[in-house]
Amino acid sequence: MGCTADRNGKVVRNDSGQDRFLEKLYGSRTGRFLLKPLVSPVVSEVMGKVLDSRVSALAVGPFIRSNGINMKDYLGAPYRSYNDFFVRRIRPGVRKIEKNPGTFISPCDSRLSVYTIDGDCRVKIKHTPYTLNSLLRNHKLAKRFEGGYLWVFRLCVDDYHRYIYVDNGMESGHVKIPGVFHTVNPVANDVYPIYKENTREYSLLRSDNFGTLLQMEVGALMVGKIQNHYEHTQVSRGFEKGNFAFGGSTIILISQKNRVQPDEDILSNSLNGIETRVHLGEKIGVQALSGMKNNFM
Repeated sequence: MGCTADRNGKVVRNDSGQDRFLEKLYGSRTGRFLLKPLVSPVVSEVMGKVLDSRVSALAVGPFIRSNGINMKDYLGAPYRSYNDFFVRRIRPGVRKIEKNPGTFISPCDSRLSVYTIDGDCRVKIKHTPYTLNSLLRNHKLAKRFEGGYLWVFRLCVDDYHRYIYVDNGMESGHVKIPGVFHTVNPVANDVYPIYKENTREYSLLRSDNFGTLLQMEVGALMVGKIQNHYEHTQVSRGFEKGNFAFGGSTIILISQKNRVQPDEDILSNSLNGIETRVHLGEKIGVQALSGMKNNFM
């Protein structure tokens, strides 16, 4: 199991009941056999309907108590269903959006790892190698991010599941890639190349301050929906981009070479296999000096 560090450097081991269960499930041949029907889009769609039902609201109270969620931070109670609770909105002012245009911010509440993309557009996430081409299924687009950084924001079920734009700019259309729904817990990535197998959706942001950014939303176990709001439009830093329906999930950001410099603690933690706990709107990097002269490639 992995570890998570806060921004003050305190490191804790990921050792919840869910982590232990998933480790056993993905770590055994029997468990992986049982997983096959669970990761299918059909099962995810059925579970989504169950979690939209009124009876599913009965699970909300126990979930809040078991995860210690401070509901004073959120709007919308009482909730009509579990999914109604899951996509709850946070109260204005609870998350501070850093406004400095040279500051690179987190799009969501998550556990963050950052990886360097090498000259062949390859990146190693934990122990699993990927190519940007396999992730995007677009060789020409992958080449645009050669030598940049790949940022993996892993959301857990108790995280806030709405996400924002990280800068002002023009958003492209959305590209949807169908797939399955593995958990995004690191134990699964040790067994399957989950980020190129899972259902995902991405768009480009021609940003004002960080060149062209690619943001990808990745569905996960029991996540039936990636709900993005806009495309082909001008957007603003901190404006809500979309949300996930139930489950753990992941957002991947890809930045171009010499455009963004990650914060040192996040880079150091990532090199040591430690995720960094970050919050929506929080500073996670800065505009690279070489990117200030020319914001677009």
